Amino acid sequence: MQPRALVAAFVAGVAGCTTQPLTPGEPRIVERVVIAPYQLHDQCTRLETGDRLDWRYESSEPVLFNIHYRDGNADMSPIVREHSMTDAGTFDARSPQAYCLTWEAGAGGAVIGYRLLLRPAAR
Repeated sequence: MQPRALVAAFVAGVAGCTTQPLTPGEPRIVERVVIAPYQLHDQCTRLETGDRLDWRYESSEPVLFNIHYRDGNADMSPIVREHSMTDAGTFDARSPQAYCLTWEAGAGGAVIGYRLLLRPAAR
């Protein structure tokens, strides 16, 4: 592998989501994730058009939460919650994409817990 290709592959791997995809119909319950100050935690999965993702989280400290995806060179964030310690909702995928839920801690760090449930569209 050429050095430039090796560097590009490394950067793509580091920048991408590293979590396991969700299994439709099986809740993903994560009871405790420690996020260091000014760091983040991602949970990413692929959703198809019409899939619904139920999400809920709690945090020990305020975090910046968002659900985002890439559209060409742009980051699209259809859901953003600033300075939140708890929230819940349902996200409806309007296009087939890899979507990431991200929690970003502030100066004090945070401990989060969350529950996700992927409900696939009828196909």
